[in-house]
Amino acid sequence: MKDDTTIFQRRLKDRAREAQHQMRVLIVDDDPSILHVLQTALAAIDNYSVAVAACADSALDMIEGAETSFDCFLLDIQMPETDGIVLLRKIRRMPDYSETPIIMLTAMSERNYIDDAFIAGATDYITKPFDLMDLRGRMNAARRLVKEKLRTEETKRAVTILKQELQKNTQFNFDDPLVIEGADRHLRFMQFNNYIDQLSRGQIFKSHCLAILLQDAQTLYDVTDCGYFRHVVNETALCLQSATSDLDCMFSYRGSGLFLVIVHDDESLRAFPTEEKLNHYVQAMLGERGSADSWVQALVGKPFSMRSLSRSGIDAAINRAVDSVQQREIIFRQGDTRPVDDPTDAGTQRGTHTRRRIYERVLMELYGEESYLNLK
Repeated sequence: MKDDTTIFQRRLKDRAREAQHQMRVLIVDDDPSILHVLQTALAAIDNYSVAVAACADSALDMIEGAETSFDCFLLDIQMPETDGIVLLRKIRRMPDYSETPIIMLTAMSERNYIDDAFIAGATDYITKPFDLMDLRGRMNAARRLVKEKLRTEETKRAVTILKQELQKNTQFNFDDPLVIEGADRHLRFMQFNNYIDQLSRGQIFKSHCLAILLQDAQTLYDVTDCGYFRHVVNETALCLQSATSDLDCMFSYRGSGLFLVIVHDDESLRAFPTEEKLNHYVQAMLGERGSADSWVQALVGKPFSMRSLSRSGIDAAINRAVDSVQQREIIFRQGDTRPVDDPTDAGTQRGTHTRRRIYERVLMELYGEESYLNLK
């Protein structure tokens, strides 16, 4: 393990490198011709400092012995002994590289490889043969992430467990996508966009998109602290992960209390948890964690087919899924708590389950009944 002096010296070099706008890249591929092509291409694209390794073991040795951190990795999947996805997991377990851009550059275009790579923590995925302009765009996106990461590190006074815990409760905007802890089928905002982009190249035909929305999420955000709102979002994500553990699907939190779910086959779509079942998971988990939050409600919209030959067609399906769950929320606020596609006659139950607005319950819990009435 490196001592504090070595770590401090390496960070000084990291900051000096940022000032020079140079990014260190490690390429790992067992094909010497690919390594040569990528070295030449990156030199032509921009001011990159490129290192290469022919296998995972060599790459790990180079990472451990590096005087300055690598800023980006390009990993092949199919390699002898240790494949690129296993290497990706090992890199992600290193504290210095938990947020570093990692791009899979591989001939493997099957969806199971794409899923495994993004679940393991890949930032992006490029299939061979690659286009130079496409590579330039992906590397520019990686560079922006590196600059943002280094700027963030500049603001930290100390890296301690206490600081990391407090950082979870720092202020954020309602529409900010949040990092979800403990859900391996959850993709971050950029990962999800890259995932959809990669799938669209393979022409999605059997997949469906549906949206899940926390009811009155804006009010929950307004009347509670950021830490509590983050807690509810994270617990909802873990419930979604648990409820869909046997299904072929991926999901992402998009901010504003909204989740998008991609379900990849008809069998998984038929088995997807109902709104009632999902909320049963949510209430059970919040109860186990000491929260009596019966007013937290997840609304499930209708699924929409992503059968399309273009990215614009897929985006249209996603937009319809979002519109569906937003309409579901409007209906829910009017007192009709029946899930979408509930065959019950609209006239017999409408209004009988009208519930108080979420902010009324929260205010009463925060201030007590007497104080709450004075606020109205």
